[in-house]
Amino acid sequence: MKKYDIAVIGGDGTGPEVIAEGKKVLAAAARKFGFKLNWVEYDLGGERYKRTGEILPDSVLAELRKLDAIYLGAIGHPDVKPGVLEKGLLLRLRFELDQYINLRPVKLYPGVDCPLKDKGPKEIDFVVVRENTEGLYVGSGGFLKKGTRDEVALQVSINTRKGVERCIRFAFEYCKQRNKGKKVTLCGKTNVLTFAWDLWERTFQELAAQFPNIRTDYAHVDATCMWMVKNPEWFDVIVTDNMLGDIITDLGAMIQGGMGVAAVGNLNPEGVSMFEPIGGSAPKYTGKGMINPLAAIFAGMMMLEHLGEKKAAKAVEQAAIKTIGRMSSMSAGRMGMSTSQVGDCVVKALE
Repeated sequence: MKKYDIAVIGGDGTGPEVIAEGKKVLAAAARKFGFKLNWVEYDLGGERYKRTGEILPDSVLAELRKLDAIYLGAIGHPDVKPGVLEKGLLLRLRFELDQYINLRPVKLYPGVDCPLKDKGPKEIDFVVVRENTEGLYVGSGGFLKKGTRDEVALQVSINTRKGVERCIRFAFEYCKQRNKGKKVTLCGKTNVLTFAWDLWERTFQELAAQFPNIRTDYAHVDATCMWMVKNPEWFDVIVTDNMLGDIITDLGAMIQGGMGVAAVGNLNPEGVSMFEPIGGSAPKYTGKGMINPLAAIFAGMMMLEHLGEKKAAKAVEQAAIKTIGRMSSMSAGRMGMSTSQVGDCVVKALE
């Protein structure tokens, strides 16, 4: 029987609650499809930082490198200054484990309310491939004359040929595997950000020649946001940089029905990848059983697919779709059932 060692980081707020439901569902899938999931729990997040001052010890990072995947709940604690945990844990994991792809499916499921008029599951089914380890988030820059009237602040976007090329190549390969619209759209800002986006555009055109069966397109980021709302059916795979990807994927979450169903994979195709819901820690709902765990369950589905358990992943997705049909809403506190009941419902549909 195949076995996978999975790091579990419940994290902060409602993170542990939604991850508990995801584990419940994934364990049922493992039983049904004949593989084993060995959960390795890690106490990382705001409470540990408050207690010990540690965010991500080197010893823990060394252990994570040896596992098959990471399953993360949420990071963000009301008593910890914003940015401390995000940089020290989330960004450090992405950079240290070289998780250079942020993969964000934007998929509207049947029964999920969409804010777009006359748009349904047929129209909203695309993927954003976001570069995940370069750009503005590298943290390159600094201050000159800080605190004075002459202060200068620099934040530098770092883009390497290697980083850009491997991201764009992944997008084309993923589009080929996805085999739906067979189109890759480069989302950028070539008319203003001329240096970085010249590199992106040249690399995109060079790689496109290696995939003659895939159509290509380009859209400025502002136009991309407009078309995601007006004509989301135009998109199949969108590839973009770290900052622009961060923005358009939140818009994607809204058109697919909200944070309650949006999941992400931080991928290192040759190493250890991390999967998580994108909704955040939602501390005001902690311990109330009101938060929607479907995004965490869909993140688990992505993890199974990444591990090669594609049949199990598809079964989890279908079971979640059946559960959506029994829920009143995707919003916290209005689901018509509790957090754990949603998990139980998915397990029942799966079994």
